[in-house]
Amino acid sequence: MRGWWREISGLVLPVSCGGCGRPRAELCEECRAALHGGVPRRVMPDPEPAGLPVVHAAAAYEDAVRAVLLAHKERGELGLAGALGKALAGAVRAGTGQAGGAGPLLLVPVPSARRAVAARGHDPARRIALAAAGELRRGGVRAQVVAVLRQRRAVADQAGLGARERQVNLAGALEVVAGGERLLAAGRVVLVDDLLTTGASLAEAARAVGAACGHASTATASGGGQAAVVAVSPSAFEINRNCQ
Repeated sequence: MRGWWREISGLVLPVSCGGCGRPRAELCEECRAALHGGVPRRVMPDPEPAGLPVVHAAAAYEDAVRAVLLAHKERGELGLAGALGKALAGAVRAGTGQAGGAGPLLLVPVPSARRAVAARGHDPARRIALAAAGELRRGGVRAQVVAVLRQRRAVADQAGLGARERQVNLAGALEVVAGGERLLAAGRVVLVDDLLTTGASLAEAARAVGAACGHASTATASGGGQAAVVAVSPSAFEINRNCQ
């Protein structure tokens, strides 16, 4: 029934694949396979910033994967959040396993800058995290989104900045909202984002969560310092092929 309805709605409201532009499909099977048809793996940027938690990625940021992420983030194609969430859920599973552990998985999205959220009309990482949590629950894993991170000061646009410049730009920029530490104590924290480039954002998020919970970093907190992303640069994905 769902497939039939999509066919009919595609005739009335033409859509094209967010990955390759193929008509009458929000995401074609080939692009869907590129997004979450592979095996998620542990990845590390080079250079690796201090305090970066263990990160798993679902795919390389190239071709269809890159196009889908940009369509969702920049063009507001919100229907792609489900497929992106499925990919993120795979990366979360790769890092945490299927065991229940102590409490539910707490997916903590890295927040976008306020001006970026206002310009786009949505927070991409949070939306994908919500879809990932739903995917995990459907698979029998207790999971919920705990959006407790916020920017405590303005930061410069990250575009065009190198690894060291991004670290300086983001240092001390995030904090956990008042009372957020109690929410974080209820389960196993997994930091999540749509894309890993230099790792500066996830390292700063880990610092902020660790500070709120009384740890030097999330590496000493419940969950072992885990993070998951939809995609990472192609070079990092290939370099880390055997880093499991």
